[in-house]
Amino acid sequence: MAAPEGAPALVLAVPGTPSAAVRSLAEEVVSIARSELPGLEAAIGFLDGDESEYPRLSAVLERAAVLRVERYELARAAGREVAEPQGPAAVVVPLLAGPDGALTDRIRQAVADSGASAELTDVLGPHPLLAEALHVRLSEAGLARADRARLFTVATAADGIVLATVGGEEAVRAAGITGMLLAARLAVPVMAAALDQEGSVAAVAERLRGSGSQQLALAPYLIGPELAEGLLDDAARAAGCPVAEALGAYPAVGKLVLAQYTTALGIAPQPQGAPVH
Repeated sequence: MAAPEGAPALVLAVPGTPSAAVRSLAEEVVSIARSELPGLEAAIGFLDGDESEYPRLSAVLERAAVLRVERYELARAAGREVAEPQGPAAVVVPLLAGPDGALTDRIRQAVADSGASAELTDVLGPHPLLAEALHVRLSEAGLARADRARLFTVATAADGIVLATVGGEEAVRAAGITGMLLAARLAVPVMAAALDQEGSVAAVAERLRGSGSQQLALAPYLIGPELAEGLLDDAARAAGCPVAEALGAYPAVGKLVLAQYTTALGIAPQPQGAPVH
């Protein structure tokens, strides 16, 4: 399947400062989405950073609206019979694994400030594919077996997981849903905690240890750009356990970004999660 002619642009809304690492991550996510849907027009808009140096979300949306009209006028001038553009000029997908009211409000405001016709989708999770991604990141760090059906052990495998998110209680509740899926994959208890709520991570770690878990691991339920510098290291110290990498540009992230876009347009179903091992 290819992107329909005249379809709105997919605009990835990226929180955080657009460092080289964040730009590379966002570009990789967009590349994954393009590989899944040939012909997809996609762009990246940042919430922060120097507007003269990096494309801010509102400016990207303004440009998407202008380009859509220009393409229509060029096609008409060339004698092609094309339908006049209808619907949004862009579909904005937040690069967020879970809900974060403050960041979502900023994205919504940027959409409004642009003056462009744009539809804002939901965040990427909860979803089984994110449980898969968390499992892979834990196994890459030596904190979980790659597949619990295989008959081997990992000496450092955790017997309890602190699922770390940002966005307060709403984010913790949403992370808990993906946490249940992760627990089913790993056959160990998983509990969500808020990195941006003082004492949350330490309290969850204490509850896990109180229920019998002795070897904990911290799993960031985060893409990466939304994470304030040093916050994850502080949380790992508070929990007294090792930490896995953030989800980053894991392939499932790009697929879920595309799924939000195609669902908004009604042209494809959500991707199905991988089977639980």
